[in-house]
Amino acid sequence: MDNVSKKISAKERYSFAIGALGKDLVYGITATFAMVYFTDVLGVGASFVGIVFFVARFWDAINDLMCGVIVDNTKNKFGKFRTWLVIGTISNAIVLALMFTDFGLSGASLYTYVAVSYVLWGMTYTLMDIPYWAMIPNFSRDKKEREKISVLPRIFASIANTLIIGGFGIQIIDFLGKGNTGLGYSRFAYTISAIFLVTIAITVANVKTPDEVARISTKQNDEKLDFKKMTQLIKENDQFLVTVGVSLNYNISISLIFAVAVYYFIYVCGSKGMFGVFMSFASLAEISGLFLFPKMATNFSKKKIYFYSAVTHILGFLVLLFTGIFCPQNPIMTALSGVLIKFGAGFMLGIITVTLADVVDYGEYKLKKRSETLIFSAQTLLVKFTGALGALLVGFVLDLTGYVPNTTQGPLTIFVLRFLMCIVPMIFITISYLLYKKKYILNHQYMEKIHASLK
Repeated sequence: MDNVSKKISAKERYSFAIGALGKDLVYGITATFAMVYFTDVLGVGASFVGIVFFVARFWDAINDLMCGVIVDNTKNKFGKFRTWLVIGTISNAIVLALMFTDFGLSGASLYTYVAVSYVLWGMTYTLMDIPYWAMIPNFSRDKKEREKISVLPRIFASIANTLIIGGFGIQIIDFLGKGNTGLGYSRFAYTISAIFLVTIAITVANVKTPDEVARISTKQNDEKLDFKKMTQLIKENDQFLVTVGVSLNYNISISLIFAVAVYYFIYVCGSKGMFGVFMSFASLAEISGLFLFPKMATNFSKKKIYFYSAVTHILGFLVLLFTGIFCPQNPIMTALSGVLIKFGAGFMLGIITVTLADVVDYGEYKLKKRSETLIFSAQTLLVKFTGALGALLVGFVLDLTGYVPNTTQGPLTIFVLRFLMCIVPMIFITISYLLYKKKYILNHQYMEKIHASLK
């Protein structure tokens, strides 16, 4: 596998990264607006939506891992990654458009449609997301090349998810709807579906190295992966389990922001405009953090960077908390909180992406079996699971505290929304850092030893 250390062309790197723009627009509109669309536009109960989101993740626990097995065992001339990118993207674009379409249903038929469309969205997103991220370890084993490749798609994802969806999503929906909010959501979803198809088409057409490397690896190890071997690989890769714990806690904190933010800024701060201020400045900060990550990785260990990131996150949440209490519509303080939280997030995203790629190599070194799609299926599962957990919490909180859409909320609803938005994320960020500090062992020296052995 000599070409696994070659320099990757700019064309291939940027073609890979642009795919993240489309797929994270899809994820962003679902994570940020699906619950609000279901409750405030279609009139579905908040608790029901939260339960659907959460139950769908239990199915994903099986579906995502099995998808990883299917991708790993795919063998054709086109390549296992690009094959499933095409299948997953086309099916997910269709489901997204249907999920944000109001067919005038009511009662049991409406509730059934919401549940089925959301479950199908999760399944089809998995078909595309797992092979996309699983490409990264097959680009290169060179440390600098891998950091370049890992950071670029995160930057495009941040532009899509935090800047476009978070910073300007509400304004775009208002503009497209021209006074009809439901129509605005639908047209936004249709536009995103079209962009999604174009960006992934660019990735599929120009990114061929990962499939070429994976094809060579498959020839060297032709053993077929089944559910029993998959379970064994998970249990025996201790650093994979550590990374799952780290990523789980981090993603819970970030998912809570996306699940609560719209409600928090509209009903706690009294201004949906502050949602745009928070998200747009947060996105710019996250992109800056991602740009700086390769430089930081050259001068500091990953554990130090993770510490700086955790501290920055916590400071940001404290600023957001006190701003919401004392000056809820102050744009400068709101922007500052977003900058602090998401600047640290840029570092964490860079570290987690590189860490997963390192875990793939560690698994091959220790267990003699390369299973990148299995490892990265865990990332897809965790992102969706924590998003659903956030929706479940918010759904029950809204119903139990007497939430009524489009009106002033009671003090209990406001208190709990503030707690979920500002306090709970700090707790999970702290746990994530402590796990990384105490349990993660794949430092630079160890990885050099692993790469030397794998060559």
